[in-house]
Amino acid sequence: MPVPDNATGSATDEPDLVPPTDSALTSLSTQAARQLATTTKSEPQMQGITSRWLLKSLPWVDVKGGTYRVNRRLTLRIGRGRVQFEHNGADDIKVIPETLTELPVLRGYDEPEVLRELAGRFSVREVRAGQVLFETGQPATEAYLIVHGRFARYTTGKYGGEEVTGVITDGDQIGEEALGQADPQWRSSVRAETPGVLMVLPWDVLREFTDRVPSLAAHLTAYAERQQRPMNRKGEADVPVQAGHVGEPTLPGGFVDYDLAPREYPLSLTQTVLRVHSRVADLYNHPMDQTQQQLRLTVEEIRERQEWELVNNREFGLLHSADYGQRISTYTGPPTPDDMDELLSMRRKTKLFLAHPKAIAAFFRQCNKRGLVPGSASVDGHEVPAWRGVPIFPCGKIPISDVHTSSIIALRTGEADQGVVGLHQTGIPDEFQPGLNVRFMGIDDAAIVKYLVTAYYSMAILVPDAVGVLENVQIGRSAD
Repeated sequence: MPVPDNATGSATDEPDLVPPTDSALTSLSTQAARQLATTTKSEPQMQGITSRWLLKSLPWVDVKGGTYRVNRRLTLRIGRGRVQFEHNGADDIKVIPETLTELPVLRGYDEPEVLRELAGRFSVREVRAGQVLFETGQPATEAYLIVHGRFARYTTGKYGGEEVTGVITDGDQIGEEALGQADPQWRSSVRAETPGVLMVLPWDVLREFTDRVPSLAAHLTAYAERQQRPMNRKGEADVPVQAGHVGEPTLPGGFVDYDLAPREYPLSLTQTVLRVHSRVADLYNHPMDQTQQQLRLTVEEIRERQEWELVNNREFGLLHSADYGQRISTYTGPPTPDDMDELLSMRRKTKLFLAHPKAIAAFFRQCNKRGLVPGSASVDGHEVPAWRGVPIFPCGKIPISDVHTSSIIALRTGEADQGVVGLHQTGIPDEFQPGLNVRFMGIDDAAIVKYLVTAYYSMAILVPDAVGVLENVQIGRSAD
C-alpha cells in the first residue's frame, strides 16, 4: 500500500485528479455557447390539472335570469334525512335537537324547547356484532337512531331462506313505519353486522309528549293525514285514472297538482384577481405572452375549483343534494359488483358513475376476486372502464374520509331525461369562456395590472332519483 508523502494524503504512485480549468479547454464550452443560443421552451405546466369528467359530461343549460327554478309535481311523502350527534366521550353521546327535524315525522316542526326535551330522552345502547334488535312481527316498542355501525334489514324469503333487504348505517333511523298504527309491529328484522352504538327512544315517551304538547300532537296528526292521501309509488299526489273497463262507466276526474314552493338554484361563482406587473407584461412576452400564460393557468385552477364545488358544495353539490332515499351503503365495506348493481338499479338510464381513483381500484380488486372483467366504454375517443355498459369516470374531487372510506356517484343527465344539468350563463360581459369572464380592473400605483377572473355556475337535480350515492366505500386493501 503506498504511503502518502505530504499532509494532503495523496499517494505517490497516483496522479492528482484535478478538474480541468477553462484555460485547459480546447473548444468552446456548452455554458458559453448558450450565450449565443436560445432554448426551446414549453408552456408553463400545472400538476393540478385533471380530466374534469364531470364538467365534460354534464349538459349545460343557459340561465339567462341568473336563477333556475325546478318545478315539480306535488310530493306528499316526506323524504328522510340524517340525525346528527354530539360526542363528548365514549359514553356521553347526545342527539343534536335541531337535527331531529330530519326525521320525516318531525319535518317542519319548529318548537326548539320540545325538540330539546325530546332529544334528551334518548338513551345510549351499545350492541355487539350479530345481535338481533328485533324480528319480523314483534311489537314495535322503541325507535332507534344509529350513531355508529352497520345494520342489515332482512326478512324470511318465500322458500324459508334469509333475504337481506337493506343496509342501515350512521345517522339513519329505524321505527318510522310504526307511526300512526294502533298496534305497531316490525315489518322486517334488523341485525347488527358490526359492533355499533344506538340512541333509543321508547314509544311510550313519544306518546307522553304527544299527550302533553298540543303543537306536537297537531303536527303528528297532520303528518298522518298527509300520508293517507292517495299517492303513486314515488310519493307524488295521485291522479285518478281507470283502465281495462268496458261499457260506459263514469270516469274518475282529477288534476296534476304542483309543488307550490319549488326549489330555485341561483348561479354560484368562483373568483380571483390576477395580478401582473406592467414591466413583465410589456417586456417579457417572447416567445410566449406572459399575461396569456398567467390567465391560462388561472382559468385552469378556477375550473378545477368549479368541479370541486359541483361535488362538495353544501347547497347544490352532488354529495349533499342527493336524496337520502337514493343513498345506499356497501354491504360488506369494499365496493362489490353486487353493490354497483344495486346502485345501478335505483334509476333508469344511468349515464355515468363518478368515483375516486382509489375507489375504482378497490372495485377492480373485488372483480378480480370473483374472476370478473369489467368492460370498457368509448367516450370522446377515450377508452374508460365501465360496469354494465355505464362508464366509470375518475373524479379526485370526491373526498376520502379519515377512516379511508369514499363514495361512488351514479348520474342520469339531461333535461329531457329529468336528470342532472349544469347551469351557467353565456354572453356575459368580457366573456373569455362560456360562463367565465375576465374583466380589466386597472393599474395601481405600483404598476400592477389587475384582472378579475370569474366563473358563474351551479347544478340542478331535476328529480330525486337522478342521483344515487353508494356510501361507506372502503378503499383499503384487505388483509387476505
